[in-house]
Amino acid sequence: MNSDKNMTVSSTGDEADRKAWMGLLATADIRLLSELWQGYGHDPDHTWLRPPEVGGVMVRGRMGASGAPFNLGEMTVTRCALTLPDGTVGHGYVQGRSKGQAETAAKVDALMQTDAAEDVRRQILSPLEAVKQARKMSRAAKAAATKVDFFTMVRGED
Repeated sequence: MNSDKNMTVSSTGDEADRKAWMGLLATADIRLLSELWQGYGHDPDHTWLRPPEVGGVMVRGRMGASGAPFNLGEMTVTRCALTLPDGTVGHGYVQGRSKGQAETAAKVDALMQTDAAEDVRRQILSPLEAVKQARKMSRAAKAAATKVDFFTMVRGED
């Protein structure tokens, strides 16, 4: 992963890469993810370890990133877990109540741990990453357009 926190999605299977693709799936636009999944066209056989279920989690925060933790509030999440016939386990966690997105995320997570990883990365994760980067650049451009440069005029000594 780059130091500037850009997510580079790869299929090496190590913890940082898995964290990157799971984060990308969790924050993806559900319509785009569904469209890409349909385009992938390979829905793997699976057995549910935990079917999609909606629940809540407590969100905690810290003042200044170093203060004492406090409960900020609750957030709705949907989670699921499945296993492929070869024993590979996939998990899906998404904010909100989208059981379909959690299911797709779990399937992609499982497939990214198999020989299908490169195809999944190319057909699903790379397009999601490109859209995410385009949105980030658009937001940065809008913020830059509102930037105000302040300067101080130096007066002569009275």
